[in-house]
Amino acid sequence: MSERKVLQKYYPPDFDPAAITRTRAPKATGPKVQTVRLMAPFSMKCTTCGEYIYKGRKFNARKETTEQKYYSIAIFRFYIRCTRCSGEITFKTDPKNMDYECEKGAKRNFEPWRDQSGAKEESEEERLDRLEREEAERDAMGELEGKMVDAKREMAIADALDEIRTRNARNERVEGGEVVGVKEERDGERERQEREDEEVARRAFMTEEGEKVRRIGEGDGEEGVVVKVGEEKDKELMPPPTFKRGVKRKKDFAAALGIKKKPALV
Repeated sequence: MSERKVLQKYYPPDFDPAAITRTRAPKATGPKVQTVRLMAPFSMKCTTCGEYIYKGRKFNARKETTEQKYYSIAIFRFYIRCTRCSGEITFKTDPKNMDYECEKGAKRNFEPWRDQSGAKEESEEERLDRLEREEAERDAMGELEGKMVDAKREMAIADALDEIRTRNARNERVEGGEVVGVKEERDGERERQEREDEEVARRAFMTEEGEKVRRIGEGDGEEGVVVKVGEEKDKELMPPPTFKRGVKRKKDFAAALGIKKKPALV
């Protein structure tokens, strides 16, 4: 490992740097090949010696870019060697099925999760039948949605018609006089109640002799005094209230506490 990091290298005495000429090698023809490190994309069995190679085993492989393409996706081919007999095994990418395809040197093992029917290409007639079935299912769903919308519209129309019929029947009863009779009955009952209230109020402001009275002096917590209307003029009017602040004497609590004050000497 120390040889990789040397700073000085040995040059022989007869070394002439001018003798080294820069040459341009011819461009390689054919497919582009490079060495890569990869893992086996599927489990396989070598057809030469019968060795089983499990999925995920690492190999130093040669990667070749082929001229084949799936739409605009390039297809690559890989070359590996069997671990037992060193036989060459070749497989390439399969963009159509998103998988790999084994070409020669090995046989791919059976994988139960692979759908064998899916690998079968669909013919033109099968594709047309499938499209017709999908279109029929789509039409059935659209027809069902249309029926639901029509049913909702019919229900809304029926509700509106019921409301119109109810309003028309109410208008006919009004024109026939039923509502007018009810209104007159209510007015008569209101007038009778007003007359009773007036009679109660009149009796409340009369004495036993039948004279009219009224209450005066109702104010801050004071009870009103009943005064006859004829005697009101004879009574003197109450003095107007004053807002002058008076001096409030302090209460003497000495006697209540048993304290005796000494008489003044002077």
